[in-house]
Amino acid sequence: MTRQEPGSPAAMDRAQAWTAIDAHRQDLVRLLEELSADEWRRPSLCAGWTVRQVAAHIALQNTGWSDMPRAMVDTIRHGGMNAAIHAAACRHAELPVDVIVDEIRDRIGVWRPLPTLTHHATAIDYLVHGQDIALPLGRTLPMPPRLAALAADRVWSHGAMFHARRRLAGYRFVADDIEWAAGAGREVRGSIGALLLLLTGRPAALDRLTGPGVPALRAPAAP
Repeated sequence: MTRQEPGSPAAMDRAQAWTAIDAHRQDLVRLLEELSADEWRRPSLCAGWTVRQVAAHIALQNTGWSDMPRAMVDTIRHGGMNAAIHAAACRHAELPVDVIVDEIRDRIGVWRPLPTLTHHATAIDYLVHGQDIALPLGRTLPMPPRLAALAADRVWSHGAMFHARRRLAGYRFVADDIEWAAGAGREVRGSIGALLLLLTGRPAALDRLTGPGVPALRAPAAP
């Protein structure tokens, strides 16, 4: 089980989390402002998504209840939530990049998640999708460790979110830059940011992890 000692990252309160999210939003905006036209077109860590489409998806954090009917129609039309999310991001990515960046900037200071979600989900979105953009471009976007630990706790404890506990049964994950651990079995150790990426299905994080569990995670899945 995840350790949740008094004063641990898991005890980060809502205001502290939103403050950290805002700081990360600012870092993300600065990164996006530096990208060249070629970088905006490059593939992200998300299979089938460009950097521009991932940024457009993040910009869609500005949507609200009024957009829910369109989202429901997209879900039916495209055969599922994931396909609908991709379709919405592709549409939004047709906007000029300056507009996309401005929309992300406008979200700084807004302490309100998307409908039906919580600030935990907002943290996961910004932290993970920020790396989906930065890593394949060879750029650096630091993850605040306490916020990343809060996000990792959420991913691990909610089975419907990435199915991390089921997919990664038999491993124990230990952060080496903050007090955080989850699971039982072969140890996998690294920064909390790299562990969060692994928990959310980003194999690129394996290059930043060590421990006896890593070779098995690198091995291709059995047919």
